[in-house]
Amino acid sequence: MIIALPTEDRVAAHAFYRDAFGFEAFGGPSDDGVPEPLQFRLGDDLALMLIPTGGFGWTVGRPVAERGTSEVALSITVHDVDAAFGRAVSAGAEVVAKPEQKPWGYTAAVADPDGHVWLLN
Repeated sequence: MIIALPTEDRVAAHAFYRDAFGFEAFGGPSDDGVPEPLQFRLGDDLALMLIPTGGFGWTVGRPVAERGTSEVALSITVHDVDAAFGRAVSAGAEVVAKPEQKPWGYTAAVADPDGHVWLLN
């Protein structure tokens, strides 16, 4: 399974996912030094692929949602929510919700440079 998200800036997205979450891209580098396609292995049968916004709309056959419009929230289980939150913010994440205890657990939410929301649990 591949989760595909649009990105305005492949280089910034690559750096963010590497620095914020420790994701490692795979594949040979393109002219901008970033693998093409830009993919990160998340599990044995799961990858995250970031597609340039213009190509994303062409690929899915409809316009890309405006930044800040979330049709999906991605959730990542981390060892330490506070530390993961700090790394993400240091890497350029937008703070959506600071770490706090919720009825379902201790959690935080950040958005990547393209506005995609990640829940840290």
